[in-house]
Amino acid sequence: MTGNEYKKLIARYIAHTYREQGVQVYEEVPVGTSIIGKQRRVDVFVRAGDQALAIECKFQDSSGTVDEKIPYALDDLAAMRMPGSIVYAGGGFSEGVLHLLQSSEYAAYCLPDPETLASTKRKNGEPMNSGTWQLDHVIATGFGWWDLLTANKQPIVATFPNTEPSTKPTAERKAAPALSTEN
Repeated sequence: MTGNEYKKLIARYIAHTYREQGVQVYEEVPVGTSIIGKQRRVDVFVRAGDQALAIECKFQDSSGTVDEKIPYALDDLAAMRMPGSIVYAGGGFSEGVLHLLQSSEYAAYCLPDPETLASTKRKNGEPMNSGTWQLDHVIATGFGWWDLLTANKQPIVATFPNTEPSTKPTAERKAAPALSTEN
């Protein structure tokens, strides 16, 4: 897979997976200037309503020059005046650069199946760099789609010792006492 093919795969994955959230996905969108004063073009630009996310795609299947570009790309993304992430995959990153990507708040691994574009969660025992879950979390937190993170989870209900949890609708429950702000 080439870097351009990877960018297109990521764009297709996002458009497919988040279509019900109404995303619009664009490629090669100009967004201001880079940290060295050149016009910046983000690989994938994701928009939902008034919010947007910039995504730079890095794929490296054999050792090469992308390793040298990662520190610059991370610094440039941090300086951008909008939320963004470097999305990466491939087995050709050096150990040091892979560690840099794995530990960066601005990077997320993602390698969707090109045929199904299915979203995949990390399973126990799988490596951190697997599936699509890291990019899925970036998108969920970037757009505030908390239901995507809490799917199949039940909220905790406050109970007191020796009592049963309330089954009354919220409006029928007694209001909680106000917290005192006095010392």
